[in-house]
Amino acid sequence: MMDLAKVALDTATARGAQYADARACTYRSQNLSAEEARVSGISDDESRGIGVRVLVNGAWGFAAGAVERAEGAMSLAAEAVEVAKASARLMPKPVELVPEPPRRERFASECTVDPFTVGIDRKVGLLLEINDRLLRQKGVSKANAHMTLRRCVRAFLNSEGAELASDVVTTNAGYMATAVGEHDARSRSYNPPGRTLGFENVDADDLLANTERVAQQAVEHLHAPDCEPGVYDLVLDPLNLALTMHESVGHATELDRALGFEESLAGRSFATPDKLNRLQYGSEVVNFVADNTLPGGLATHGFDDDGVAGQRWNIVKDGVFSGYSTSREVAGEIGLARSTGGCRADHWSSIPIVRIPNLSLMPGTSPLALDELLADTGDGIYIEGHGSFSIDQMRCNFQFGGDAFWRIRDGRLAGMLKNVTYQSLTTDFWGSCDAICDQRFWVPNGVLNCGKGDPMQISQMTHGAAPARFRGVEVGGAFRR
Repeated sequence: MMDLAKVALDTATARGAQYADARACTYRSQNLSAEEARVSGISDDESRGIGVRVLVNGAWGFAAGAVERAEGAMSLAAEAVEVAKASARLMPKPVELVPEPPRRERFASECTVDPFTVGIDRKVGLLLEINDRLLRQKGVSKANAHMTLRRCVRAFLNSEGAELASDVVTTNAGYMATAVGEHDARSRSYNPPGRTLGFENVDADDLLANTERVAQQAVEHLHAPDCEPGVYDLVLDPLNLALTMHESVGHATELDRALGFEESLAGRSFATPDKLNRLQYGSEVVNFVADNTLPGGLATHGFDDDGVAGQRWNIVKDGVFSGYSTSREVAGEIGLARSTGGCRADHWSSIPIVRIPNLSLMPGTSPLALDELLADTGDGIYIEGHGSFSIDQMRCNFQFGGDAFWRIRDGRLAGMLKNVTYQSLTTDFWGSCDAICDQRFWVPNGVLNCGKGDPMQISQMTHGAAPARFRGVEVGGAFRR
């Protein structure tokens, strides 16, 4: 595939491309699921092909195909050049790429056990055993377990001399128990972090050890009282925070959105360039750091699809809006000398776009355990896990739920609640954060199915956090009668 990419690159430059790059990729994925005592789905897919991107007369052209011979690679390059020539007629101004020194490197994620060498029987057996244990709990009527395994082998070459290769494996497994009553059904999930690790990330002992707790909490959730709408202090766990920061910080600070380049799929942002280094995004304890070098991070791929190396930088520092995720194309629009390396495609057939990096809420700097944070809160609500969400196209006005909810009374968890949602504006919400647990409680959760673009592309990234407290947040508006 590397040789075919070179052929495509040579053809594009010979036909007049001022810049060209070629990505040769092989994708392998397995998705397994079990429902109660049956296997509900197994897929095993492999796809390989080349994507060729060129700049001619300041306009992009792109073509991709599952080619296996030099003639096919040459044809793709010729097509990309013709697309660029046609597009240039309508360009209001030429595309300009910020500089990036060409490198020759190879990157591989840590992988002790290749997940695709592990037998299907072993994987399915684990999922079915999980479900069997969940269903032993009286009141649990449904059990679902899943496993996702991915591998991307990628070669990137460009006309500036870059020659890069990567081999990244992603693994994840989790499950959900559902308790069904006469007029209601409630669930509880367990989703250990997906990571760019081998099958060693699928910890069977840990998954099985949590089944009893998860099943019991599903039943407790079913019989829990409704949350009384009002204003509460909230303590949010790392997994719940992962989705909230993804939607209200991650997407809001993709530079193409902020510039108005990405509008068709809720694609704008209130965090426009005039607010950079001026906007108070959160309180002084709030620090968001992007880190595409994070070990095991879902967006840690060595380099992006502009050929830019993974980096670490501030998005929000001491509460102040400080940075974006960028590509080589959009970085120069706000005077940046270099891209942050956030340009990624989800497939060889997709054109690269700006994506959220591994983005984390940094832990507190003073020792603070979760039980200490709860005790200090006194009265409020503690929320764990992902739930439903809604956010406006400017990434400003939002509502989030969760997977499990507890009332905090006198500094202790005092029984589960149901029908809990919290509503706020992005800067008000992060501005209300007054305490974050320390590094001991920081967990690198993530998102495996982030959708963006039209046609939509699906990407993955890690969002780490420790439990954090937010003062005076409106709760229950979605269920107010």
